[in-house]
Order: sequence, then structure tokens, then C-alpha cells
Amino acid sequence: MKNWTGQLFPITLLGLIAALTFWLDATLTPGGNAGEKRLTHDPDAIAEDFEIRRLDESGRVKYRLNAPYMQHFPDDDSSEIRAPRLVAYRQDAAPVTMTAEQALVTARGEQVTLNRQVEIIRAASADKAELLARTPALTVLPDAGTAHTEQPVEISQGASQVTGIGARIDNNASTFELLSQVHGRYVASKAQP
Repeated sequence: MKNWTGQLFPITLLGLIAALTFWLDATLTPGGNAGEKRLTHDPDAIAEDFEIRRLDESGRVKYRLNAPYMQHFPDDDSSEIRAPRLVAYRQDAAPVTMTAEQALVTARGEQVTLNRQVEIIRAASADKAELLARTPALTVLPDAGTAHTEQPVEISQGASQVTGIGARIDNNASTFELLSQVHGRYVASKAQP
């Protein structure tokens, strides 16, 4: 006859460990439901002085995002960024730079919402003066190359100035459309002899 007591101890020990694991999981899980994990809106990662670049199909930089501080939240896969600087590039056109005091980036970076003192600058080119636009908030869709706001907007380019409520920006077509209550002053550039 075999001695079963030598084999019974390891089986009893495994059962005790499994029961203890189940009890700890049930006790420490918020709400007391084992297996139901609730995530809070607490950051799980922090980055300082970072830069993210997205490339197009041919390997050229499509846009670049950098900032001094970012925190990521696992519950909705969003990120909050302080003092973001987003630069959008387009072949054969001046880059467009967007800055703000803060930004919220959705999961996978599909949407960036810039908040507080948003500035949009299209760099000067050989035939166009620098364009500067200001608004309190701007929603940017980086992959689509578009942005929009329902907030007041002030635009200046050279001596020309215009204001309005709401705007749609298309970096691909190089257009900036004001939606309502548009007022402004256009000063034509002087013809060169």
C-alpha cells in the first residue's frame, strides 16, 4: 500500500493558496465583486520633455507634438498635456504651429483638444505674410489635417485683421473659414514694380 500523506500535503497547500488568492481578490477589489475591476481617473504614466512624431506613407513627418509634461490615464486611454506645441507639415507649404496652455489627447491620438490661449501660426512664405490666429479652444484632428472651434477667433496677417465666432481649418487645402459674426479689415499687399 502506498503512503498518501506525502502526496496530500502539496495538494492541500495548493488549495489553501488558491483560496487565499480568491479571498484577497474579492476583498481588495472595489465594490467587492471579484473579477470586476474599476479603473479610476488616476494617471498610470507621466512623461516629461517629450516629442511624438507621426509619419505619412512616404516616411515624411506629418505632424510633431512636443510638451514639457504629459500624464496618461488608463480608464479612457486619454492624456493631458501641459503647454503643448503641435506642428503640422504639408509638402510644398509653410508649416502650421498650434500652441496652448493645455491639451487633452484621446486614445490613439485621433483628436487633440487645445485649451486656454490657443495660438495658430502659419509661417510666412515667399508670397504670404505670417498668419496668426487666437482662440480659447480648438479641436484638432491631426490625421485628417483639420481643426475646428465654436469659440471667438481673431486672425491677423500682415496689416489685415478679422474676427468671428467659430472656425474650420483645413491644412490640406490651406483654408481658414470663419463661421459667423465676421468683422474685419483687409489691407491689400502693395504691388511690386
